[in-house]
Amino acid sequence: MGSDAAIAGGTPAFRRLTLAMLFAGFSTFSLLYSVQPLLPSFAAQYRLTAETASLAVSLATGPLAIGILFAGLLSDRVGRRPLMIAAMFAAGALTLAAAVVPGWSGLLVLRFLTGIALAGVPAVAMAYVAEEVDAASVGSAMGLYIAGSAFGGMGGRLVASLVADLGGWRWALGVVGVIGLTMAEAFRRLAPPSRNFVANGSRPGAMLRSAAALFADRAMPLLYAEAFLLMGVFVTVYNYAGFRLMAPPYALSQAAVGAVFLLYILGSASSAWFGTLAGRLGRRRVFWVPVVLTMAGIGLTAMRPLVLVVAGIGVVTIGFFGAHSIASAWVGRRASTARGQAAAFYLFFYYMGSSVLGSAGGFAWTHAGWPGVTAFCLVLIVAALAIAAILRTVPPLATEPTRIN
Repeated sequence: MGSDAAIAGGTPAFRRLTLAMLFAGFSTFSLLYSVQPLLPSFAAQYRLTAETASLAVSLATGPLAIGILFAGLLSDRVGRRPLMIAAMFAAGALTLAAAVVPGWSGLLVLRFLTGIALAGVPAVAMAYVAEEVDAASVGSAMGLYIAGSAFGGMGGRLVASLVADLGGWRWALGVVGVIGLTMAEAFRRLAPPSRNFVANGSRPGAMLRSAAALFADRAMPLLYAEAFLLMGVFVTVYNYAGFRLMAPPYALSQAAVGAVFLLYILGSASSAWFGTLAGRLGRRRVFWVPVVLTMAGIGLTAMRPLVLVVAGIGVVTIGFFGAHSIASAWVGRRASTARGQAAAFYLFFYYMGSSVLGSAGGFAWTHAGWPGVTAFCLVLIVAALAIAAILRTVPPLATEPTRIN
């Protein structure tokens, strides 16, 4: 990329691009997770168990995980911006269709297709920004995308809960779908056309060799396992908290349960704080702290008083986002080459944890209630803590500073 063609920070083009990335992040994660607070409604209408209702989440995050591995390759041929635009419009339209499709099976098919469509955004967002923006301004542009992702995850859930409380889950999905389409059009209008993209075909042999090198590294497979386990805990807690809080003795309304997702604000703050702390003290020394916090939060959710249950969910949120920020940065730091592929594998395991473990936690809820969910999550987080202890013993790469590697 020639520096004379790069978009510099502070220019009108940069402001349009960063706003477009904010919309892209918000749209993607509001469409992906807006169904999470609606799971009890699905279970009630279609007479489903909790684990079956959770397929509305899992059948989107699973295809998303797999799609991320291939969307980057497709974008190498068709371009970053066109793929992101197509993905956002398709996901918004599919969510709108889900609001009116008859039957549970039809809803699941549309959620599956939504997950495939959404893979086109997170898989190529960083590449698009890195190609078009001046190197000194890439961080701030990606920061707005990540902020949009966090607020989209929170906002989509909150909007769906509030609308569902007034008009039912179909209206909720309809409103989220319209928001998604609106943001897709805003992205299309705001995102500058690619000036530095060069189409190319990736060579399978080279990709396999770089993948083998990533998995030969002592730390990478452990960090991927952490992504799988931590996301499994986080999604399990949020998947089934609604079932618990809408049932006696709490009997909260759909809107009140949706308000719990405002705790995401704590996660946004903790990710930044733990990321800074890890940069100052070293990732090995800090990583176990948010993992232990997550464990403490799980324990708090087992208490009966509502204030402690909500506080526990908040602590889980703080711990999860802190651990995720450290682990994801660690992956980028360890990958001296093939950073895009390293990040894609991290996201693959991250979303597979949501898909596989998020649904598996439903069996614990169905057969043992919240104590079963607590036990299930504690098993996962103990495994994550054990891996954190192993990561502490992995030596830093010779080419990187010992303090932050």
